[in-house]
Amino acid sequence: MSMTTCTPSRLHHYIHLTRLHKPVGTILLLWPALWGLWLAAEGPPPPSLLLIFIAGGFVMRAAGCAINDYADRHIDGHVSRTTYRPLASGVIQPWEALAVFVILSLVGFGLVLLTNALTVLLAVAGAGIIALYPFMKRHTHLPQLVLGIAWGWSIPMAFAAVTGSVPWQAGPLVLAVVCWTIVFDTFYAMVDRADDLKIGVKSTAILFGRHDLAIIGLLQLLCVALMTITGLLFALGPIYYAGVALIVLLFACQLWFSRHRDRDACFRAFMHSRWVGAVLFAAIALDYF
Repeated sequence: MSMTTCTPSRLHHYIHLTRLHKPVGTILLLWPALWGLWLAAEGPPPPSLLLIFIAGGFVMRAAGCAINDYADRHIDGHVSRTTYRPLASGVIQPWEALAVFVILSLVGFGLVLLTNALTVLLAVAGAGIIALYPFMKRHTHLPQLVLGIAWGWSIPMAFAAVTGSVPWQAGPLVLAVVCWTIVFDTFYAMVDRADDLKIGVKSTAILFGRHDLAIIGLLQLLCVALMTITGLLFALGPIYYAGVALIVLLFACQLWFSRHRDRDACFRAFMHSRWVGAVLFAAIALDYF
């Protein structure tokens, strides 16, 4: 009796291309948008805007993964963590990844058209930053900074969608998101550091070198300071500051996890970052409640 091997469906490959099977990236992207929406609305935002931003987060994160894999199609096969990816393994062609990126970006653009002109303009600029990020690791050791700007872009978009303007008081929170993103994506880059050094890929993990955890700790402190300033600018109360204090403990846990720079421990610190977003959102929402 002969045995046949079942091959994964095309849908399975596209799910892997867009990382729909790994929602942690989407969760990390959504938290800043939710922070911004709640601050802009001084409480729960209009349900329609909430749905637009959540759907847009899923769509644009998936689009970002597709363009990232296109950019890394000649690299992923040399990195132990990414050899399975559809373009690296050859089960999806480069043009397919580009098509997915374009289609999902158009879907995201359609969603943002349901808001207002300022939000649309900010969304177009944000999409450009998302498309630019994957190519930065060939030219600079600071691709995490570009990713942080892309992540933080949802804050002004949220204010624009709710109020029609972007107040200067939102600036410290944007900078906090940039610092937070550099922190968690440096942990992520530490997982691949040995492979990246061999193939010439640049990252903050390589730039920081043996000072990586010290610099991460400083960025965490700066992030907490900017969150505290945000609380003062928006006249938030004790519940918010209790949340910020809890974030200090979460950051300390991440440094403890990664103290030996073990690959699995660094990845654990990266995954742990989603709780930072959840705690700050809960602190903002409960404070307004």
